[in-house]
Order: sequence, then C-alpha cells, then structure tokens
Amino acid sequence: MKLPVDIPVCIAIILFAIGSWIDVNGLWVELPLIVQRLPEGWDLPSYLSVIIQMANIGPLAFTLITVLRPQTRLEVPVIFIILGVGAASTLLLAFFWTKTTSIAGSEHSTALLCLAFFLAFVDCTSSVAFLPFMSTFKTEYMTPFYIGEGFSGLLPSLVALGQGVGEYTCQNQSSFNTTTNVTTWTVGPKYEEIAFPVEDFFFFLFTMLVVSFLAFAGLRFHPYFKKGKVKSAQYETSDSDNIEDGGPHDNPIKMGSDKTVKMGSDKTVTPDNISNSSSLLDSSSDKGITVSEYMILLFLTAWMNGLSNGALPSIQTYAALPYGQTAYSFALKLSNVANPLACFVSFFICTKSLLAVGVISIAGTALAAFQLTAAAMSPTPPLYDTTGGVALIILVFIWQTALFSYAKVAIATILRRQGRRALLWCGGMTQVGSLIGAIVMFILVNVVKVFKAAPTCRTP
Repeated sequence: MKLPVDIPVCIAIILFAIGSWIDVNGLWVELPLIVQRLPEGWDLPSYLSVIIQMANIGPLAFTLITVLRPQTRLEVPVIFIILGVGAASTLLLAFFWTKTTSIAGSEHSTALLCLAFFLAFVDCTSSVAFLPFMSTFKTEYMTPFYIGEGFSGLLPSLVALGQGVGEYTCQNQSSFNTTTNVTTWTVGPKYEEIAFPVEDFFFFLFTMLVVSFLAFAGLRFHPYFKKGKVKSAQYETSDSDNIEDGGPHDNPIKMGSDKTVKMGSDKTVTPDNISNSSSLLDSSSDKGITVSEYMILLFLTAWMNGLSNGALPSIQTYAALPYGQTAYSFALKLSNVANPLACFVSFFICTKSLLAVGVISIAGTALAAFQLTAAAMSPTPPLYDTTGGVALIILVFIWQTALFSYAKVAIATILRRQGRRALLWCGGMTQVGSLIGAIVMFILVNVVKVFKAAPTCRTP
C-alpha cells in the first residue's frame, strides 16, 4: 500500500516541529534539579509562569502585523529567528544558568530568568508562525507536524527520565533537636543520584534545536521537499479564507458577485510567491465551512489549549501526587507518550466531521474536569488510597492527552483546507487559550490558594 506522504518529507517536518516547544518543555522537566541550586527554590516556577505569559507579546505582534499588513509574509524569517534564538539561548544556559545577581538585597537567578524569557518569546511566537508556513504543504503533512510538536514534550521527558530527574524513594529520616535532646523520626524523600549534570541536558536541547533549524532550512530551500508542497492551486485576490456565510461550495470558488478562481496552476507554493493573497486553497479542498463552523473550531482550539497548556499543567501535582509517587510519575510520562501516539493514529484515522471533533473535545473536557476535581479535593481525592484509584488517575491523564491531541490535529487539518489565514488564527487562538488558562490557574493556585498539596511521602 502506497503511503499518501513522502517519508523523508515527513521526517523533516517532524524534526522541524520538534523545535516549537522543546526548549521551554525541557526547562520545565529539569526544574526539580534546577531549583536545588538557585536562590528562588520552588518559587522559581511562579517566576517562570509570569515570564512565559509576558512573552505572549511575540505572537501578538506577529498577528497584528499579519492582519494589518496582509501582503507581508513573515513566516520564513521569523522561524529562522525563532530556532536561532532558541538554540543560542539554550547554549548560553549551559554555561550561565547558575549565575545570580543581588537585587534589593536578595539574590536572583537573573541569567536563567532572562534567557527563559527569550525561550518563551520565541516558543510562543512559533504557535502563530509555524502553522502558516505549513499551509504551503499538502494537507496530509499536518499530522507529521503535530507528531513533531508532541515529540517536543516527549523527548525532554525521556532524556530527563534517563537522567534520573525527580526519582526518589521514601525513607525514614531523623532530626535531632539540640535544645530538647529529642530525636524525631519522619518519612521523607531520598532523591536518587542523577546520571549526568544539568549542563549536559541544556547541550541536548541546543543540539535538537540545531537539528530543527537544519530541517527547516531543508524544507525551505532544498528542491527535494517541493514534492510535499501544494500544487495545482490558485490564489484568491482578496485576503479571505475558503469560508462563506451560507455553507459549503464547489469549485470553482466564488468570490463576491462576479469573481471566480479557477483551479489548475501547477506552480509550487512557497511563502515568497504568495504576496498577492493570504488564502491558500489546497487542490483537495472541495468544500468550505460556514462562518459559524469556523468560529466553533477556533473556540474549541482555544478551549482545549487553555486546558491542556494553561490549566492542567498547573495542577498536575495536586491531581496525581495524592495517589502516590508511582502514579504521579506514570501519569506524566505516559501522557507525554500519548500525545505523539494520538497524532500518529490520525495518519490512518483522521475525522473531517465537525460533530466527531466536538464529541471528542467534550470527552477530553470531561476527563480534564476529573483532573481538576481531583486537584481541588487534594490531598484526599476519590479513591486515592486504592489500587483502582491509581489506575484510574493514570488512565485519565493518558486519555485526556490523547483525545485533545487527536482533536487538535483534526481541527488543524480542517482549517488547513480553508487557507493560510485560517491556520494563522488557529495558532493565535492556541496562544489566547493557553494564556487565559494559565492566568486563571495562577490566580487560583497562588492567590486564592484553592489547591492543597499532598505530602511527598505519606506516613503509613
């Protein structure tokens, strides 16, 4: 059976997409080791959360320029900047992440925080730059792109797993009070020795970003990869997508009252030769979607990313750790595997039905609601002291990630058929949802303090 895609093109797109979030994801998974040597301690994640939200000025500026100046094509230079700055920042982190500065009498990790801002700035901007670039490729290549994005979270987790980050055993520990001459025994964590230092981990991130940079350069300039790009496409003279108020329409595509776009050009599409349009119509696009359907898809994009990127990462510890360290570890690691695996499944079973996408999104939301409920009930969530509860929380994490990942690929595939600007708004709504979810959870976790942490080791 002949595959509908070219394997080398798929591999290049996967390697390119890995560079989207691998550096920020890597920074997060390395935090258990980083906080042990920096003055902020476990307050550091709060600083990073604020910095990441400040970095959303990047995608905001990109979107505004694209909307206000639709003839301007920024994807290619911006992507080179994103991958170049990301690689340079991770390389600098390897040498300077422990450097601190005294500010107002207190030591702060200025080097790490400043470089983290640059990482977040370029990664947030990747959400609105990478997808428009993918509009120059055939629809079938949206799945490899999302597989690569999934690997941007999976690869750092696997390397951190081999490094031994966060691995510990619960042991009896004693503390002696010299005033009362009393020895107190408690159960506490004993962390395992790591296999290699933090600096080597940053060198790994740097290497992956260089690989991603080279993969993008190949996709952009090497003639071999033209076979994956759109052909037999013509562009609209307006700046609109393949969307109409009434409903689906057939080719040729009507524009206004008297304009018609005829399909049939055999010109390969690149970001440089679409200066007269922002709407890219795939030759396989035989119908559009209505405005209401378009808005629903964008809402679902914002909603799912608000949960998966903004809300749920903030409460993972509260939701899973009460079930035990093993449950917490397996829930996070297996959910990272579920992301690219669900994207891979969409290679063979990818729905184009808006109803199916809605049902899958609702099912994923129900599982996300269970995670939020478990976190709100921490340290004693449902079935926390049973084997069934351990299995349940692990399965909830896995299936919530899988369902949302699959739905995101399906939505991006549908929007890919509607044109470049549809993918631009898909990326924009991804960041809007993530921002809102992160802000809401920051308030609930750090201001209102709704959630209570479970002890790392429970006393029998």
